[in-house]
Amino acid sequence: MTRQAYRNVVRSFAGRRIVVVGDVMLDEYLFGRASRVSPEAPVMVVDVESEGAVPGGAANVACNLLALGASVAIVGVVGDDEAGRSLASMLAERGADVTGLVMDGDRPTTRKTRILAQSQQVLRVDREQTGVLGGGVSASLLDQVAARLADSEAVLISDYAKGVVHRELAERVVEEAHGAGKLVTANPKPANAAALRGADVVSFNESEAAAALQLLGLSRTATSSREGGEGIDRTGGALAAELGVRHLVVTQGSRGLSLWSADGTVRRIPARPVAVYDVAGAGDTVIAALTLGLAGGAEAHLAALVANHAASCVVRKVGVATVTADELLVDW
Repeated sequence: MTRQAYRNVVRSFAGRRIVVVGDVMLDEYLFGRASRVSPEAPVMVVDVESEGAVPGGAANVACNLLALGASVAIVGVVGDDEAGRSLASMLAERGADVTGLVMDGDRPTTRKTRILAQSQQVLRVDREQTGVLGGGVSASLLDQVAARLADSEAVLISDYAKGVVHRELAERVVEEAHGAGKLVTANPKPANAAALRGADVVSFNESEAAAALQLLGLSRTATSSREGGEGIDRTGGALAAELGVRHLVVTQGSRGLSLWSADGTVRRIPARPVAVYDVAGAGDTVIAALTLGLAGGAEAHLAALVANHAASCVVRKVGVATVTADELLVDW
């Protein structure tokens, strides 16, 4: 891809209107130092020096879109608690439309608390409830999506297996969005892959792709690097055909990503050599940039190249992070 083509894709991100549907959560961080073992148990004692919180899960996808220049409306579920109010406030401050967040008093806002010592994560504590949503909450979510379709260019379904992206909701969102002529992209967990049949783009990492094949009743094809290109080609081709998507992306960590298209083409996009610091949230960056590229009219291969580069930029940052369009333009 030429430098000008790359810059054109990145510049097309500005002003794209995206609806994000999925599992929003609050990512909390405790930063400190560990220099002694607890006298109470064989564990390190972390002396906390600072702490912070950022939007996570589907909310991080929304933040990635916002950082890249998009206009974002987010639809998800929060609890009637301080974490939910804090999360909504953080998203609103970043420019997101948070009026589509539905409050469910029967479940807490999902929180993931990471404890880091000397910049290394030593423990994560999750507070969540992942059971089936009540019928009234699910109906409210669908209403919120429907109300935003007319003023959007794409719907991005971000699934973290916390209960929001269940089969009925996913199928209805795909159906209604396509009925309105909107692009649908998704990064589902394997258990919900079947519900995303017919989406325009579905993205997995390698282990998710293998798990999705098993759950869909297809013979498993290993995707490890030991099998080389042939293994990943068989996996991606089988999964793309089963899901009937226009494009399937499988991210492969330090080996970049692969893109399968409905016309039978397969493209491998190698990762840029960078000093990886933290891979948390890289998948969110990929689906966000890919969605914006396609919404802006870019060919899938060009959009995937930019998305791959965006991921290489974000993994150099600590924790769940985002990358801006200006950073992408400077870094290329």
